[in-house]
Amino acid sequence: MILLGFADDVLDVRWKYKVWLPAMADIPLMIFYYTNKDVTYVMMPLQLRPYVGDLVDFGINILAGINGIEAGQSVVIGLSVIINDLLYISDNNPDRASVEAHLFSLYFIIPFVGVTLALLWHNWLLAQLFVGDTFCYFAGMTFAVVGILGHFSKTLILFFMPQIFNFLYSCPQLFRFVECPRHRMPRLDPETGLLKCSTARPYDKGKSVSVLGHMILKLLHALGLLKVFEYDEKEGRIIEYNNLTLLNLVLAHLGPMSERNITISVLSIQALASLFAFFIRYQLVHFVY
Repeated sequence: MILLGFADDVLDVRWKYKVWLPAMADIPLMIFYYTNKDVTYVMMPLQLRPYVGDLVDFGINILAGINGIEAGQSVVIGLSVIINDLLYISDNNPDRASVEAHLFSLYFIIPFVGVTLALLWHNWLLAQLFVGDTFCYFAGMTFAVVGILGHFSKTLILFFMPQIFNFLYSCPQLFRFVECPRHRMPRLDPETGLLKCSTARPYDKGKSVSVLGHMILKLLHALGLLKVFEYDEKEGRIIEYNNLTLLNLVLAHLGPMSERNITISVLSIQALASLFAFFIRYQLVHFVY
């Protein structure tokens, strides 16, 4: 995955091609399952198993674009995994197979969190080191390996709730139901030095929005997930709206802020999501699992 991430950084691979890269990297993991049926297992629906690696790989890669955000979310998720592993190990668990699986997870995730903290130190504003897709793919595949081989893939998915939301929220643009600019990162206001949400204006390029795309924008606006900056009352259409990413959504609701503050805000959301994930895992387990 490091090699694939490096290729993406250098060649700027389009999404319609690189969406298949994690699936290729998952092949050895799937072969391991096939040849070691008595050693490990996946407590996931059969239809979803091939896509777990894809989800965690692209989860970190999509929620990116500002200093500290990629490494920061990886540290929060990594610490959440460590806490989950320790709860299994220190709870007088009589299931030795489960203990061994979570020890295996710790062997991978503790060094990963350690080196990622060092990376975060240098990637924090003002950044001296930039991660790119190389780290995003590496981090995602690390989480996929420990989650699947450690037998807590469903719990891992809960830790990725912000990334899942960000991906689903981005789908209308990623799949071209509505206008998708080449770059959707927040914009810097040169007068204030603050970041503000970037916007899309599909009609400026002479394009039209499909009926389905228009319905999606209306639905997102009704749910409070879309900030409309310009609306054509006569035609009844949305002219300008925020790009569909979690970063832009936070900026649209909270207003312009410094890069440091938007990073802290998103990492706070990540931490709250992890707390909610623990609540689901240990309090609502009989309803959800």
